[in-house]
Amino acid sequence: MDGGPGAYNPRTAEEVFRDFRGRRAGMIKALTTEVEKFYQLCDPEKDNLCLYGFPTETWEVNLPAEEVPPELPEPALGINFARDGMDEKDWLSLVAVHSDAWLLAVAFYFGARFGFDKEARKRLFNMINNLPTIFEVVTGSVKKQSKEKTPNGNNKSSKPNSKPSQPSQPSQTKTSKLALPKDDDDDESEEEEDEEDEHGNTLCGACGDNYANDEFWICCDICEKWFHGKCVRITPARAEHIKQYKCPACSNKRARA
Repeated sequence: MDGGPGAYNPRTAEEVFRDFRGRRAGMIKALTTEVEKFYQLCDPEKDNLCLYGFPTETWEVNLPAEEVPPELPEPALGINFARDGMDEKDWLSLVAVHSDAWLLAVAFYFGARFGFDKEARKRLFNMINNLPTIFEVVTGSVKKQSKEKTPNGNNKSSKPNSKPSQPSQPSQTKTSKLALPKDDDDDESEEEEDEEDEHGNTLCGACGDNYANDEFWICCDICEKWFHGKCVRITPARAEHIKQYKCPACSNKRARA
């Protein structure tokens, strides 16, 4: 299998990292916000299938490359065969682990192919290691670790700040799940810095990026994962009218059940 749409040959550690990050983003989409489509494509009745991520932040389920050896390392083969034999959550976690392994294999393949020295390889690994793994994003384990480090880890204060910046009517769950941009008042700057430190490890369940309090966030009432509003196409105005928010993954599970 070649590099897919937008394939290219990165030749510096920074270029390889951009390639890695794009492929990673595509695979995270397959396992989170676009999981319904991914689930249906992995039909156990089909031949050995692989999940590919591309530098363009897209993904594809396809047969492995025919040439031997392939141009790039190949992902785990036959992920579709285990789909109906495992709990869906366990199956997605297994695919996530193999996807992490494949991403590292591709990145260090480029490093070897273009003769990265020790310093370049170290720089590349450090950049990669600063991102949560796909497995951590899919299972929410990074969020759990963050909660354990927080003194009040058993309550919602361990998640992104939930107070809207605009006045709003008290509601059952809206104010507990919204994180909206705040005004730049000097009196609030210290509080915002503390909040960034506290929630810096909270990740978006769709894209896997870290929390920032200048962005709108929404929490799923089912799995309790947090998402950028833009990643799940929810605006602050729309969120005010949602009594119980279900993320795409939880909505799809309910539909299949």
